[in-house]
Amino acid sequence: NYLVDFADVKGQAEVKRAMEVAAAGSHNIIMIGLPGSGKTMLAKRLPTILPPLTLDEALETTKIHSIAGILPNSSAIISTRPFRSPHHTASDVSLVGGGPNAKPGEISFSHNGVLFLDELTEFKKNVLEVMRQPLEDRVVTISRSKITVQYPCNFMLVAAMNPTPAGSQKEASMYSEYDVQKFLAKISGPILDRIDIHIHVNPVKYQELSSKAEHEKSEKVRERVIIAREIQLCR
Repeated sequence: NYLVDFADVKGQAEVKRAMEVAAAGSHNIIMIGLPGSGKTMLAKRLPTILPPLTLDEALETTKIHSIAGILPNSSAIISTRPFRSPHHTASDVSLVGGGPNAKPGEISFSHNGVLFLDELTEFKKNVLEVMRQPLEDRVVTISRSKITVQYPCNFMLVAAMNPTPAGSQKEASMYSEYDVQKFLAKISGPILDRIDIHIHVNPVKYQELSSKAEHEKSEKVRERVIIAREIQLCR
């Protein structure tokens, strides 16, 4: 059970379709658009269209949270897919794990779920670079003088960023092409290569926002995602 639903999002049919494709194939996705276009709202609803956790996945996810001491007191097992959204000031240790006791980080807490990086260009470059190997291998190895630990980190990466340093459409004209390229260069090519789907998110028009029409619920989209995954498993 989730408190949010895809039906809450008005318009953005293309982006919803892209997120459905990403969910069906466990693809990483980046949304590029101006503030207020709905990137964060869409990202928070992605877990609602993912297939339910299997028992093995639930146990594995629960173990990671239990090791770190963040398992909720109200539940003995994690039954919904994790959604983690670290702030852009997060350090590389908090993201991939580490410290004296080699504790897991955000990428392991989002194992079997979603890791959402909002304002991707605001993250420090070294923080993003340490994600290259975990994104490829789906495991992260943390080595310390007294201990070496390997944690799973099979997550879907969802990122969001502005197309320019501007905070609105009006301000966009104030920046030159050089400023824009310098802004986008904050994210390295190898990181972008590991993100399969790049989708532009345009602001929703007033007519769509004010519409009273009902939109497709997450339950319907999830059914299609489950069918698509079953076809892939059979193949």
